[in-house]
Amino acid sequence: MLKIQNLHAAIEEKSILKGLNLEVKAGEVHAIMGPNGAGKSTMASVIAGKEEYEVTSGSIELDGEDISELAPEERAQAGVFLSFQYPVEIPGVTVTNFIKTAINESRKAQGLEEMPAKEMLQKIREKSELLEIDRKFLSRSLNEGFSGGEKKRNEIFQMAMLEPKLAILDETDSGLDIDALRIVANGVNKLKSEDNAVIVITHYQRLLDYIVPDYVHVLHDGKIVKTGDASLALELEAKGYDWIKNELV
Repeated sequence: MLKIQNLHAAIEEKSILKGLNLEVKAGEVHAIMGPNGAGKSTMASVIAGKEEYEVTSGSIELDGEDISELAPEERAQAGVFLSFQYPVEIPGVTVTNFIKTAINESRKAQGLEEMPAKEMLQKIREKSELLEIDRKFLSRSLNEGFSGGEKKRNEIFQMAMLEPKLAILDETDSGLDIDALRIVANGVNKLKSEDNAVIVITHYQRLLDYIVPDYVHVLHDGKIVKTGDASLALELEAKGYDWIKNELV
């Protein structure tokens, strides 16, 4: 589904990704771990097409198509979803209206008619129940006054509604208490299928107690230096990242 080859990227002429290779197949969950400054969030942003990052070499393919030159909205329409570390507030735009607009823009790009109101409301009802979201929450302005947990839950709700091929969760566990973490993780697990894939970026093992990855990758100095199964995350928790650095010396 996703194939990244020898990816180099920079921001403000500072090189961050330095030959990153990654392949993610449909039905898989991949966890990306690594110390601060390793390039984890940069990787997520580059896949999603954030324009402040410059790709200097390498390729990003989704379902065999090179998406390197596509705008962020075109990548989203192709099926890429990025859950932000710090979601923006949009006063005056309700959660429901935002998601309706996002879905219909995606359908328009595919040459489809807008989703009928009845079908939209039914889908909103189903997905909000799946994620244990109160109806009143859906009428609030997007992220305005939301707690950290509410913002992250809203991101997963958007993911549930948009049904992307590839979901990238950038430190979704940041700032979450145990209950919010469980609800968000359960939502992700329920949304997994053989037709989509998930990349989870995290510093901590605790999220991976709930979302069990097929593969764990360690990112260091802009490239993946070690890959293993879920047990690798436990090893990192016990030994820290210096263990990886020492192995590379």
